Amino acid sequence: MSPVIAWPRAALLPVTAAGLLLMAMPHAQAQWWKRAPVDFEECADAAEKAATKAEKTSALADCNAKFAGRRKPGGGYSYYDFLQDRTFDIAGPNPTPEEQKKIDTAYTAYLAKERRNNEAAEAAARQQREQQELQARQLQQVALRTEVARVPVPVERPKVQQTVGQRKGAPCAKSSFSCEWPRLSESLNDLKKLFNPPPSKPAKKG
Repeated sequence: MSPVIAWPRAALLPVTAAGLLLMAMPHAQAQWWKRAPVDFEECADAAEKAATKAEKTSALADCNAKFAGRRKPGGGYSYYDFLQDRTFDIAGPNPTPEEQKKIDTAYTAYLAKERRNNEAAEAAARQQREQQELQARQLQQVALRTEVARVPVPVERPKVQQTVGQRKGAPCAKSSFSCEWPRLSESLNDLKKLFNPPPSKPAKKG
């Protein structure tokens, strides 16, 4: 082989190696950026770098679907159960099976408590309605008695005292004209007999 021809081929080897290295470096960097996020906060930070608003919204939705927990300021994570409106402490970015079982047990107790509260509220409302109905009936009875009391009672007509001649043995008030008149009439008849004696009958002829 001629030395003149061999030299350019040998010089190309370092250039080729350098090109391959440059091509490999961006690929390595891309692999580092594609590392899966460990929790919601890291996932959300990556979503903020999305090129468009639509991509950002989609990426945040994926973060919510992947991670249920949220970082706590003092360390660890918390899980918010909107069904119970309550927050639970969890060790990692997602509840473990044991932690999920604890959350489900708490939800069962929450439902039982809500049912008891609803039953107590319904009983109290029913008792209040019954008391209101009883008071309404009592008020109606009072109003009815008041109306009856306002109606005037018919006055009985006074009994006319009967005279002695009309009813024998009936009590007669003293100095009453109806009682004194019969006696006065008898006295007047006696006086008339004294002053006007009846004519004597003629004697019968034998």
